[in-house]
Amino acid sequence: MELAPYQRIANDIREQIADGRLAPGDRVPSTRRLARNWDVALATATKAMTVLCREGVLQARPRSGTVVTPVSGTGTTTPTAPGAVTRAGRASRSAERELTRERVVRVATEIADAEGLDALSMRGVAARLGVATMSTYRHVASKDELVVFMADAAFGELDYPGPLPDGWRPLLERASRTLWALFRRHPWLAQVTPLTRPLPLRNLLRHGEQMYLALDGFDLDATMRLDLQVMLYSHIQGLAVQLEREAQAQATTGLSEDQWMDLHGPALGALAASGRYPGFAALMTAFDGRGYDLDLDKIFELGLQTLLDGLAILLSRRAQLSEAD
Repeated sequence: MELAPYQRIANDIREQIADGRLAPGDRVPSTRRLARNWDVALATATKAMTVLCREGVLQARPRSGTVVTPVSGTGTTTPTAPGAVTRAGRASRSAERELTRERVVRVATEIADAEGLDALSMRGVAARLGVATMSTYRHVASKDELVVFMADAAFGELDYPGPLPDGWRPLLERASRTLWALFRRHPWLAQVTPLTRPLPLRNLLRHGEQMYLALDGFDLDATMRLDLQVMLYSHIQGLAVQLEREAQAQATTGLSEDQWMDLHGPALGALAASGRYPGFAALMTAFDGRGYDLDLDKIFELGLQTLLDGLAILLSRRAQLSEAD
Protein backbone atom coordinates (compact mmCIF):
# COMPACT_ATOMS: atom_id res chain seq x y z
CA MET A 1 0.00 0.00 0.00
CA GLU A 2 1.33 3.41 -0.95
CA LEU A 3 2.39 5.54 1.99
CA ALA A 4 0.75 8.87 2.69
CA PRO A 5 2.87 11.96 1.87
CA TYR A 6 3.55 12.74 5.54
CA GLN A 7 4.78 9.16 6.06
CA ARG A 8 7.20 9.45 3.13
CA ILE A 9 8.61 12.68 4.59
CA ALA A 10 8.96 11.08 8.03
CA ASN A 11 10.68 8.02 6.56
CA ASP A 12 13.12 10.18 4.62
CA ILE A 13 14.14 12.01 7.79
CA ARG A 14 14.52 8.71 9.64
CA GLU A 15 16.81 7.45 6.85
CA GLN A 16 18.93 10.62 7.01
CA ILE A 17 19.37 10.07 10.76
CA ALA A 18 20.15 6.37 10.31
CA ASP A 19 22.90 6.94 7.71
CA GLY A 20 24.46 9.86 9.56
CA ARG A 21 23.43 12.70 7.29
CA LEU A 22 21.58 14.12 10.30
CA ALA A 23 23.37 13.77 13.62
CA PRO A 24 21.95 14.25 17.14
CA GLY A 25 21.42 17.97 17.74
CA ASP A 26 21.33 18.82 14.02
CA ARG A 27 18.54 21.13 12.91
CA VAL A 28 16.17 19.51 10.42
CA PRO A 29 14.53 21.56 7.66
CA SER A 30 11.62 23.70 8.77
CA THR A 31 8.08 22.67 7.90
CA ARG A 32 8.05 25.52 5.39
CA ARG A 33 11.09 24.12 3.58
CA LEU A 34 9.80 20.56 3.76
CA ALA A 35 6.49 21.61 2.27
CA ARG A 36 8.29 23.37 -0.57
CA ASN A 37 10.80 20.56 -1.20
CA TRP A 38 8.14 17.83 -1.21
CA ASP A 39 5.46 19.97 -2.90
CA VAL A 40 2.92 19.31 -0.15
CA ALA A 41 0.73 21.45 2.08
CA LEU A 42 2.26 23.00 5.17
CA ALA A 43 -0.05 20.91 7.36
CA THR A 44 1.29 17.73 5.74
CA ALA A 45 4.87 18.67 6.59
CA THR A 46 3.75 19.61 10.10
CA LYS A 47 2.11 16.21 10.55
CA ALA A 48 5.35 14.45 9.55
CA MET A 49 7.32 16.48 12.10
CA THR A 50 4.67 15.84 14.75
CA VAL A 51 4.89 12.07 14.23
CA LEU A 52 8.66 12.14 14.60
CA CYS A 53 8.46 14.34 17.70
CA ARG A 54 5.97 11.96 19.30
CA GLU A 55 8.28 9.05 18.54
CA GLY A 56 11.13 10.91 20.24
CA VAL A 57 13.17 11.06 17.03
CA LEU A 58 12.95 14.86 16.84
CA GLN A 59 12.62 17.62 19.39
CA ALA A 60 11.14 21.11 18.88
CA ARG A 61 13.16 23.89 20.47
CA PRO A 62 11.93 27.51 20.64
CA ARG A 63 13.70 29.74 18.10
CA SER A 64 16.02 26.87 17.13
CA GLY A 65 13.45 24.99 15.09
CA THR A 66 13.27 21.20 15.24
CA VAL A 67 16.41 19.17 15.91
CA VAL A 68 17.39 15.52 16.09
CA THR A 69 17.08 14.46 19.71
CA PRO A 70 20.34 13.64 21.52
CA VAL A 71 19.19 10.03 21.91
CA SER A 72 17.11 8.97 18.92
CA GLY A 73 15.65 5.72 17.73
CA THR A 74 17.13 3.43 15.13
CA GLY A 75 15.82 5.56 12.32
CA THR A 76 14.09 2.58 10.72
CA THR A 77 10.47 2.53 9.75
CA THR A 78 8.21 0.56 12.07
CA PRO A 79 5.61 -1.48 10.14
CA THR A 80 2.03 -0.60 10.85
CA ALA A 81 0.65 -3.21 13.21
CA PRO A 82 -2.82 -4.70 12.76
CA GLY A 83 -5.37 -2.58 14.56
CA ALA A 84 -3.08 0.48 14.64
CA VAL A 85 -5.54 2.51 12.60
CA THR A 86 -8.30 1.65 15.04
CA ARG A 87 -6.14 2.66 18.01
CA ALA A 88 -5.22 5.89 16.25
CA GLY A 89 -8.90 6.62 15.66
CA ARG A 90 -9.72 6.06 19.33
CA ALA A 91 -6.79 8.25 20.37
CA SER A 92 -7.98 11.01 18.02
CA ARG A 93 -11.50 10.92 19.46
CA SER A 94 -10.09 11.02 22.99
CA ALA A 95 -7.89 14.00 22.07
CA GLU A 96 -10.92 15.84 20.69
CA ARG A 97 -12.85 15.29 23.94
CA GLU A 98 -9.91 16.70 25.93
CA LEU A 99 -9.43 19.66 23.60
CA THR A 100 -9.71 23.15 25.12
CA ARG A 101 -9.00 26.65 23.92
CA GLU A 102 -6.00 26.77 26.27
CA ARG A 103 -4.49 23.68 24.62
CA VAL A 104 -5.05 25.08 21.14
CA VAL A 105 -3.40 28.36 22.14
CA ARG A 106 -0.49 26.61 23.84
CA VAL A 107 0.28 24.37 20.87
CA ALA A 108 -0.09 27.26 18.42
CA THR A 109 2.36 29.26 20.54
CA GLU A 110 4.85 26.38 20.47
CA ILE A 111 4.68 26.30 16.67
CA ALA A 112 5.13 30.08 16.37
CA ASP A 113 7.99 30.05 18.90
CA ALA A 114 9.83 27.33 17.02
CA GLU A 115 9.23 28.35 13.41
CA GLY A 116 7.65 31.79 13.30
CA LEU A 117 4.15 33.09 12.78
CA ASP A 118 4.17 32.36 9.04
CA ALA A 119 4.40 28.64 9.79
CA LEU A 120 1.20 28.75 11.85
CA SER A 121 -2.02 27.34 10.40
CA MET A 122 -5.18 25.85 11.85
CA ARG A 123 -4.46 22.58 10.05
CA GLY A 124 -0.95 22.53 11.46
CA VAL A 125 -2.22 23.11 14.99
CA ALA A 126 -4.78 20.33 14.55
CA ALA A 127 -2.09 17.97 13.26
CA ARG A 128 0.11 18.71 16.26
CA LEU A 129 -2.84 18.07 18.58
CA GLY A 130 -3.83 14.87 16.78
CA VAL A 131 -7.38 16.04 16.04
CA ALA A 132 -9.44 16.94 12.99
CA THR A 133 -9.02 20.53 11.80
CA MET A 134 -12.71 21.31 12.36
CA SER A 135 -12.32 20.38 16.04
CA THR A 136 -10.08 23.40 16.62
CA TYR A 137 -12.76 25.71 15.19
CA ARG A 138 -15.07 24.78 18.06
CA HIS A 139 -12.69 26.68 20.33
CA VAL A 140 -11.23 29.36 18.02
CA ALA A 141 -13.15 30.99 15.18
CA SER A 142 -10.18 31.68 12.89
CA LYS A 143 -6.41 31.93 12.70
CA ASP A 144 -6.64 35.69 13.29
CA GLU A 145 -8.59 35.13 16.49
CA LEU A 146 -6.13 32.43 17.53
CA VAL A 147 -3.21 34.85 17.14
CA VAL A 148 -5.01 37.40 19.33
CA PHE A 149 -5.48 34.77 22.05
CA MET A 150 -1.84 33.74 21.71
CA ALA A 151 -0.62 37.31 22.03
CA ASP A 152 -2.76 38.07 25.07
CA ALA A 153 -1.56 34.88 26.79
CA ALA A 154 2.08 35.63 25.95
CA PHE A 155 1.94 39.20 27.27
CA GLY A 156 0.49 37.81 30.51
CA GLU A 157 3.40 35.48 31.24
CA LEU A 158 5.36 38.08 33.24
CA ASP A 159 3.95 40.34 35.92
CA TYR A 160 5.14 43.12 38.25
CA PRO A 161 5.38 41.89 41.84
CA GLY A 162 5.77 44.52 44.54
CA PRO A 163 7.22 46.58 45.99
CA LEU A 164 7.28 49.31 43.34
CA PRO A 165 10.69 50.71 42.41
CA ASP A 166 11.32 54.21 43.72
CA GLY A 167 11.33 56.82 40.96
CA TRP A 168 10.10 57.19 37.40
CA ARG A 169 13.26 55.87 35.76
CA PRO A 170 13.42 52.49 37.56
CA LEU A 171 9.70 52.05 36.81
CA LEU A 172 10.23 52.62 33.09
CA GLU A 173 13.33 50.43 33.08
CA ARG A 174 11.43 47.57 34.70
CA ALA A 175 8.48 47.82 32.30
CA SER A 176 10.76 48.08 29.26
CA ARG A 177 12.93 45.14 30.31
CA THR A 178 9.86 43.03 31.05
CA LEU A 179 8.47 43.69 27.58
CA TRP A 180 11.85 42.97 25.99
CA ALA A 181 12.02 39.65 27.86
CA LEU A 182 8.58 38.70 26.49
CA PHE A 183 9.51 39.66 22.93
CA ARG A 184 12.72 37.69 23.38
CA ARG A 185 10.68 34.68 24.49
CA HIS A 186 8.09 35.08 21.69
CA PRO A 187 9.63 37.11 18.81
CA TRP A 188 6.48 36.70 16.70
CA LEU A 189 4.74 39.13 19.08
CA ALA A 190 6.48 41.97 17.24
CA GLN A 191 4.45 41.10 14.13
CA VAL A 192 1.09 41.08 15.93
CA THR A 193 0.69 44.56 17.40
CA PRO A 194 1.53 47.34 14.91
CA LEU A 195 1.46 50.83 16.43
CA THR A 196 -1.11 52.05 13.93
CA ARG A 197 -3.52 49.18 14.65
CA PRO A 198 -3.41 48.38 18.37
CA LEU A 199 -5.26 45.32 19.59
CA PRO A 200 -7.45 45.32 22.73
CA LEU A 201 -5.15 43.00 24.68
CA ARG A 202 -5.74 43.14 28.42
CA ASN A 203 -2.35 41.73 29.31
CA LEU A 204 -0.52 44.19 27.06
CA LEU A 205 -2.28 47.04 28.86
CA ARG A 206 -0.78 45.80 32.12
CA HIS A 207 2.64 46.78 30.80
CA GLY A 208 1.30 50.12 29.56
CA GLU A 209 -0.10 50.80 33.01
CA GLN A 210 3.40 50.57 34.44
CA MET A 211 4.57 53.28 32.05
CA TYR A 212 1.57 55.49 32.84
CA LEU A 213 2.33 55.07 36.53
CA ALA A 214 5.97 56.10 36.04
CA LEU A 215 4.98 59.41 34.42
CA ASP A 216 2.03 60.14 36.67
CA GLY A 217 3.82 62.68 38.84
CA PHE A 218 4.78 65.02 36.02
CA ASP A 219 2.86 67.85 34.42
CA LEU A 220 2.38 66.10 31.09
CA ASP A 221 -0.74 66.21 28.98
CA ALA A 222 -2.32 63.01 27.67
CA THR A 223 -0.75 63.35 24.23
CA MET A 224 2.78 63.73 25.60
CA ARG A 225 2.39 60.77 27.96
CA LEU A 226 1.13 58.53 25.17
CA ASP A 227 3.86 59.79 22.80
CA LEU A 228 6.51 58.82 25.33
CA GLN A 229 5.01 55.37 25.79
CA VAL A 230 4.87 54.87 22.01
CA MET A 231 8.52 55.94 21.76
CA LEU A 232 9.67 53.37 24.32
CA TYR A 233 7.45 50.62 22.93
CA SER A 234 8.73 51.31 19.40
CA HIS A 235 12.32 50.88 20.54
CA ILE A 236 11.52 47.48 22.05
CA GLN A 237 9.29 46.26 19.22
CA GLY A 238 11.65 47.52 16.52
CA LEU A 239 14.50 45.39 17.82
CA ALA A 240 12.23 42.40 18.40
CA VAL A 241 11.14 42.48 14.75
CA GLN A 242 14.72 41.58 13.82
CA LEU A 243 14.54 38.42 15.93
CA GLU A 244 11.55 37.15 13.98
CA ARG A 245 12.99 38.19 10.61
CA GLU A 246 16.22 36.33 11.30
CA ALA A 247 14.27 33.18 12.19
CA GLN A 248 12.24 33.52 8.98
CA ALA A 249 15.37 34.09 6.88
CA GLN A 250 17.09 31.05 8.34
CA ALA A 251 14.02 28.87 7.76
CA THR A 252 13.71 30.08 4.16
CA THR A 253 17.36 30.00 3.10
CA GLY A 254 18.72 27.28 5.38
CA LEU A 255 21.67 29.57 6.15
CA SER A 256 22.69 30.65 9.63
CA GLU A 257 23.60 34.28 10.31
CA ASP A 258 27.32 33.44 10.13
CA GLN A 259 26.87 31.50 6.88
CA TRP A 260 24.96 34.43 5.38
CA MET A 261 27.76 36.83 6.30
CA ASP A 262 30.38 34.45 4.87
CA LEU A 263 28.44 34.38 1.60
CA HIS A 264 28.05 38.15 1.32
CA GLY A 265 31.31 39.18 3.00
CA PRO A 266 33.26 39.53 -0.27
CA ALA A 267 30.60 41.86 -1.73
CA LEU A 268 30.69 44.04 1.39
CA GLY A 269 34.49 44.07 1.20
CA ALA A 270 34.31 45.22 -2.42
CA LEU A 271 32.03 48.11 -1.44
CA ALA A 272 34.49 49.16 1.26
CA ALA A 273 37.40 48.99 -1.20
CA SER A 274 35.59 51.08 -3.83
CA GLY A 275 36.57 54.34 -2.14
CA ARG A 276 33.02 55.70 -2.34
CA TYR A 277 32.12 55.05 1.28
CA PRO A 278 35.06 56.13 3.49
CA GLY A 279 33.06 55.90 6.71
CA PHE A 280 32.00 52.33 5.98
CA ALA A 281 35.53 51.46 4.88
CA ALA A 282 36.93 52.76 8.18
CA LEU A 283 34.48 50.61 10.11
CA MET A 284 35.34 47.52 8.06
CA THR A 285 39.03 48.15 8.74
CA ALA A 286 38.40 48.56 12.47
CA PHE A 287 36.62 45.19 12.61
CA ASP A 288 39.02 43.42 10.26
CA GLY A 289 39.87 39.95 11.50
CA ARG A 290 37.32 39.77 14.29
CA GLY A 291 34.04 41.02 12.81
CA TYR A 292 31.15 42.85 14.42
CA ASP A 293 29.09 40.95 16.99
CA LEU A 294 25.48 42.11 16.67
CA ASP A 295 24.23 41.86 20.26
CA LEU A 296 20.57 42.89 20.34
CA ASP A 297 20.42 42.71 24.14
CA LYS A 298 23.26 45.22 24.37
CA ILE A 299 21.64 47.48 21.78
CA PHE A 300 18.34 47.29 23.68
CA GLU A 301 20.03 48.54 26.85
CA LEU A 302 22.00 51.20 24.95
CA GLY A 303 18.83 52.49 23.30
CA LEU A 304 16.83 52.36 26.53
CA GLN A 305 19.39 54.31 28.53
CA THR A 306 19.85 56.85 25.73
CA LEU A 307 16.09 57.42 25.52
CA LEU A 308 15.76 57.74 29.29
CA ASP A 309 18.70 60.14 29.46
CA GLY A 310 16.93 62.34 26.94
CA LEU A 311 13.65 62.00 28.81
CA ALA A 312 15.37 63.06 32.05
CA ILE A 313 16.51 66.28 30.36
CA LEU A 314 13.03 66.88 28.95
CA LEU A 315 11.34 66.36 32.31
CA SER A 316 13.88 68.58 34.07
CA ARG A 317 13.31 71.43 31.60
CA ARG A 318 9.55 71.16 31.92
CA ALA A 319 9.86 71.23 35.72
CA GLN A 320 12.01 74.36 35.55
CA LEU A 321 9.54 76.09 33.25
CA SER A 322 6.70 75.15 35.59
CA GLU A 323 8.56 76.63 38.58
CA ALA A 324 9.30 79.79 36.63
CA ASP A 325 5.61 80.27 35.90
